[in-house]
Amino acid sequence: MVNFLRGLVSQRRFWQWTGQALGVAGVGLLIYFLGQNLAFNLDQLGLQPSFSFLQYQAGFAIGETVIPYRPTQSYWWALFVGFVNSLRVIGAGLVLATLLGLVAGIARLSSNWLLRQIALVYVELLRNMPLLLQLLFWYFGVFLSSTAAGQSFLGFALNQQGMTLPGGIHLSPEFSALWLGLSVYTGTFIAEIIRGGIQSVPKGQSEAAQSLGLTPTQTLWLVILPQALRSIVPPLGNQYLNLAKNSSLAIAVGYPDLYAVASTTYNQTGRALEVMLLLMVTYLSLSLIISLAMNLYNRSQLKHQ
Repeated sequence: MVNFLRGLVSQRRFWQWTGQALGVAGVGLLIYFLGQNLAFNLDQLGLQPSFSFLQYQAGFAIGETVIPYRPTQSYWWALFVGFVNSLRVIGAGLVLATLLGLVAGIARLSSNWLLRQIALVYVELLRNMPLLLQLLFWYFGVFLSSTAAGQSFLGFALNQQGMTLPGGIHLSPEFSALWLGLSVYTGTFIAEIIRGGIQSVPKGQSEAAQSLGLTPTQTLWLVILPQALRSIVPPLGNQYLNLAKNSSLAIAVGYPDLYAVASTTYNQTGRALEVMLLLMVTYLSLSLIISLAMNLYNRSQLKHQ
């Protein structure tokens, strides 16, 4: 028996399993302690966890909505309206950030010195500044400090009323500041991902394409970028997740996203635990969906290569 124990203790696998078991036990004890502490505090406050408050009348207005909303409607509908607002800015941000990152990433490798330096300044300057500071700059420094009328160029205008796009599309200053801030900031990281992905493709591929008579533009879009996607997609998914989570900073510029509506709901109902749980589950689900979509796309690209 003694020899058996000595042999068991001397095995590396034994200590690996023991360490994992102790780690799981420690996490379990921590969760138990936090749960008991939460239960005690709720009992002292005379509160019991319940989501029935979601059926009550919200009683507050939401400044900007995509779908119809009235203050007489319930809290759960107000939260859903905030969630739709979040999806709106996240979706628009993903598109614009990808375009900016793609252009800046390619420009970083351009043979044009001026274009290369402009892209370098854009990336190094903005990715090293706090996102919150950039959002406040867009909101107070660009939009609210503009004149009421503003200047228009090819149907595009920035003023105190927000942003006007070609075709007469008008966006509020809150949405515009959040959209541009998130997109420009995230675009700097995507630019580096694009640049790294392109550089990961062997130079022989571009040389072979040029020997076949392809132009530099055709070589980039038909040969280099399709092969670079293998290196680009995984870290690109991480930046998409960051943009989705960073959208919760919308409260800083007054845009009524999910977090802003949830904050108002908590202040009125006092249901901090329930509201925070709803927020965590929502953002976790959104992140998992983005991760799943990017993983499926990455697998489909690998199958075609």
